[in-house]
Amino acid sequence: MFNNILKNLSILKKFLFINSIFFTIIGLFTFVYIKNVQPNLIKKKSSNHIEVINNTVDNLTRLNVKFVEEDIRSFLFSTRFLFQNLDRVIFFDNELNLVGDTDTLDLDPRSFSTRLDTVELEILNEKKTREITEKKNIDLGNDHTVSLNDVLFNYAGSKNFGIPFTFTQEEFNKFKLTTIKNVMQNGKNIGYLAITENANDIKAAIDERKSFIIRTAIAVGIVILIFSFVLNRYFLKPIKNLVSYTKKIKNKDPKTTEIDSLKLRNDELGLLSNSLDDMTLELQKRVTQAENFSTDLVHEIRNPLASLKSASEILHDTSDVNQRIKLIDILSHDVQRIERLITDYSQILKDEVALSKEKIRRLDIEPIIKSVVDDFNNIYKLKRGIKISYTSDKKNKYYINGIENRIEQIVANLLDNAVSFSEDNKEVVVKVSKSKDNKVIINVEDEGVGFKEKDTNKIFKRFYSNRPNKFGEHSGLGLNIVKNLVDLHNASIKASNRADQKGASMEIIFPKV
Repeated sequence: MFNNILKNLSILKKFLFINSIFFTIIGLFTFVYIKNVQPNLIKKKSSNHIEVINNTVDNLTRLNVKFVEEDIRSFLFSTRFLFQNLDRVIFFDNELNLVGDTDTLDLDPRSFSTRLDTVELEILNEKKTREITEKKNIDLGNDHTVSLNDVLFNYAGSKNFGIPFTFTQEEFNKFKLTTIKNVMQNGKNIGYLAITENANDIKAAIDERKSFIIRTAIAVGIVILIFSFVLNRYFLKPIKNLVSYTKKIKNKDPKTTEIDSLKLRNDELGLLSNSLDDMTLELQKRVTQAENFSTDLVHEIRNPLASLKSASEILHDTSDVNQRIKLIDILSHDVQRIERLITDYSQILKDEVALSKEKIRRLDIEPIIKSVVDDFNNIYKLKRGIKISYTSDKKNKYYINGIENRIEQIVANLLDNAVSFSEDNKEVVVKVSKSKDNKVIINVEDEGVGFKEKDTNKIFKRFYSNRPNKFGEHSGLGLNIVKNLVDLHNASIKASNRADQKGASMEIIFPKV
């Protein structure tokens, strides 16, 4: 269920949702902690009260003090050092009558330096007694307040009789802690002892913790809000723009989302935006090329098909043997032309798939070129007497960044083109050299008819072929494939006629490694 909830939320909502859950859990733990702090602090003070009560009971027993007003008063004067750190100590007899109260003693510094009979006393008259014991100013957490007399009466009749009982009360910004316990002598209950202490330090400690927790919660909340704003402003919003950008491209929406501002960023999102934009442009370029290629292919096939149709119609109507032979030759050439176009087009598609998987690496092209030259020599030297030779400027190693089998394909296509333009018993030369700036240069020179075109860049276009005498043998895609592979290697290719003699020259310049 939790996963299903998160699955349908945005990243920002997930972040806020998870933070709110953790915030709630921490808040519950904090609440439990605060609730337990006060009882622990009260328990610590209560233990001190119990220790004082036990010491007092021991002194009462040792001095054989009776729980009457006169004896208790004398006891308070003689042992007042026991209660110096306490705010108030009250004594009750077994009938819950008030018999002693430290608040009625003048325990200022003079009381420790003067004689007992000169110590000022406050007489416990009936009015004073009723004010102390019957004033309902104690709130034990119920809906109504009770008096000290009520507390003692309930304590005397409870099952916890004999066990110290501690309660708290708050009044006029004072937090008081009171512990009461019965006093036993010779197995008999002779009275009760109540100790009250101002415990504002407990309230201050709790308030301090609450204040710290509230400040921390507010600070954490502000940090989360700031982080949420930064996350949304600088990360999530750009990602949404990228998503919108890809969706509009997918739907071919002319109103594309602008991501130029994202491309200017120097972080990972900037790199992603540039990469995505480059990939999109490359895909659009490939789609355009595929569309143009398909259109050109259809156009190129349509011409031999029209010729096939015309020749077949004429062949059906003519009875002249010589005419029929010519028409059959035309049919054969047209079929070869269509077959060659489809074969080369299929090879281009396969090459594009293979290129996406192949990696460019540093390699020496000299042994690759020698291998291709040897293969062509073995075929055309015997077949047509054409000699294919290899020369170099004798520099040490010709390194480029490239793909080995694609370099072979480039050289093979150039040699195939050179041989097809050459007459029998002629020579084709492959030269490898280095420029002054260490660029590797490949020249393929033949002794054919050369180029008739002034603009030799035309020969690298798809389906371009100027071979009327060899119609159907070439698709016009060979040099286009070479041009594409040269571009893949960030190299350049140039076609020209040889200056020193008749023939053509192809020059490829690879960038410095």
